[in-house]
Amino acid sequence: MTKQSVRLGEIIEASTTGFSAQSYELNELPALGSLVMTSEGERKLYAVVYHAATEGIEPGRRPIARGRDEPSEQALFDNNPQLARLLRSRFSALVVGYRDGSAIRQHLPPKPAHIHAFVHACPQEEVKEFGQSFNFLNTLIGAELETPADELTASTLRLIAEVQDDPRALLVAAGKELAMLLGRDYTRLKAILERIKP
Repeated sequence: MTKQSVRLGEIIEASTTGFSAQSYELNELPALGSLVMTSEGERKLYAVVYHAATEGIEPGRRPIARGRDEPSEQALFDNNPQLARLLRSRFSALVVGYRDGSAIRQHLPPKPAHIHAFVHACPQEEVKEFGQSFNFLNTLIGAELETPADELTASTLRLIAEVQDDPRALLVAAGKELAMLLGRDYTRLKAILERIKP
């Protein structure tokens, strides 16, 4: 991984199409639609964050409210240090491409990421490079996930546009690509375009 990348967590579940990772810090989660990366051998895999949650570590045992008499959330955690060990923050990401040598391929890689592989935030330069093609949009708009695909697509495009030299030009080009992909579904196309409007 590049030196500029920030380690976000560690993969705890993986498949060909995506992975779930646990954050090292409670409530420290990447933004919806952000591009993250991990590795599978020599390949670098790119994925879009589509879900994040903070929950109890034990399945079936839900956290309970504890702060009734606490003056602040920080005081609640200070007075109950065990909470940091009983809770976890995790996020799930949809694989949208991989780097094979110097080329970025925007389709599924031959193999999934490994359990315990580290997940990093993509540096701006790589997000910018990834945004030079829109082949990944078909994967996003067709995804059946916890987050509505239209919201995920719009969030991803906004974040990719932020790092471009000309964000508006990228969003216009993305809109044209979406028009080709969703030409028969005007209502859906309009909803996504409204969300990415500069």
